[in-house]
Amino acid sequence: MSGQSSELKKAGLKVTHPRRQILRLLETTDQKHMTADDIYRALVDQGEEIGLATVYRVLAQFEAAHLVRKHLFDDGTGRSQQACYELDEGDHHDHMVCLETGEVLEFFDEAIEKRQEEIAAEHGYEIVDHSMVLYVRPRKQ
Repeated sequence: MSGQSSELKKAGLKVTHPRRQILRLLETTDQKHMTADDIYRALVDQGEEIGLATVYRVLAQFEAAHLVRKHLFDDGTGRSQQACYELDEGDHHDHMVCLETGEVLEFFDEAIEKRQEEIAAEHGYEIVDHSMVLYVRPRKQ
């Protein structure tokens, strides 16, 4: 049984061609954060006949099964957000989004994580989950 098939079955999803192909793409692409349109175009480029509506439906199923994480990144204008998906590999990390190129960078900083815990505790809370996104642009020299 292929890795994709066992992952789908473990997540309680029936193994179908679209699910296998979308999971395969997410596991093998160099682009870690993809929109549904990116995924659709990549599949079409590979000769797959999977519709855009199917891509959206499968991504929603993958998100519910904790196979992928969905992120809503602002476009920098405050008027629009773009949904991006990445494999849920169980590790926590934060993101930086370049407002000029749209590139999404991942980072983890123990000091930031510790300070967030301290701030929550100072207010009588514990962090259950969080997401931090820094919107950046290249420094001007």
